Amino acid sequence: MKYTRIPHTDIRISKICLGTMTWGRQNTQDEGFEQMDYALDQGINFFDTAELYPIPAKKELYAVTEEIIGNWFAKTGNRDRVVLATKMAGPGGPASFIRDEGFNKKEIVESVEKSLKRLQTDYLDLYQLHWPERNTNYFGQRGYNAHAVDSWDDNIHQILETFRDLVAEGKIRHLGLSNETPWGVMRFLEESKVHRTLPRVKTIQNPYNLLNRLYEVGLSEISMREQTGLLAYSPLGFGVLSGKYLDEIPPRKGRITLFPNYSRYSSETAVEATKKYSELAQKHGLSMAQMALAFVNTRPFVTSNIIGATTMEQLKENIGSIEVNLSDEVLKGIEEIHNAIPNPAP
Repeated sequence: MKYTRIPHTDIRISKICLGTMTWGRQNTQDEGFEQMDYALDQGINFFDTAELYPIPAKKELYAVTEEIIGNWFAKTGNRDRVVLATKMAGPGGPASFIRDEGFNKKEIVESVEKSLKRLQTDYLDLYQLHWPERNTNYFGQRGYNAHAVDSWDDNIHQILETFRDLVAEGKIRHLGLSNETPWGVMRFLEESKVHRTLPRVKTIQNPYNLLNRLYEVGLSEISMREQTGLLAYSPLGFGVLSGKYLDEIPPRKGRITLFPNYSRYSSETAVEATKKYSELAQKHGLSMAQMALAFVNTRPFVTSNIIGATTMEQLKENIGSIEVNLSDEVLKGIEEIHNAIPNPAP
């Protein structure tokens, strides 16, 4: 395994992060335990979860994934071997059954306390805001009309004050954002620069893959200049970049087969690009999934690459991508496809 550090900290994390969003819905607790056991044996020490998981979000399954991880900690005693990240859902959207209020002090404190209890730990290494509470673009939204219906009052100073207190209490160690825009990330960073007692945002968890490289415009510069690392999620675009949905008969248990509303990476142009990436991988004798993951692994602004799997076979292949080195010819081929069909799945 290869390792990096959470920026501005001494916390050493694996370049591959174990994502957990399927546990409790597509995967049983025993399967989640097996994945954690294997990942830890392979040198992965960084796990990412969220109170919203498993997804697609469902009220009856709220926070089951955190409970599964907590049960594994209780069974194995491995909490001190894992750098643990979780996320607090924003108001509305896919979490309308969780909260309808924003990131006020009461909601933040209650969310942290509940996650600590479910995860059976007394501290969280990284606590992330899952998506902005203000009206802006995330989850693949195109265009811009935020200010037409936006009544958001800037409360970022108050949010950081609440997290400052939670850090002082030892309940969380560091703060991260997710599904954020360049403006949002810089707004948080500037607030902590002006008010130096407030915690600095260390990471951004946003989508990044061969079909969606929008992070490279704006946010990548922030990552490099501010040392705020990307935790890349959906590196395989809901499994699309494994190539398995190119077959005439889609996989019966595939995420998109089970949940057809997850169409972010399945547009006509995305399918066209996926076919080209598949041909490139075949030409060079590469697994398409490993080529896609290896590309993400090598980007200088990526702190960790969040993989997910529903089978052990997938998990082993995904972890194995850390050993894949892409040739200059493959990288050139990737850029040629990207230039011809840029970001078909924002």
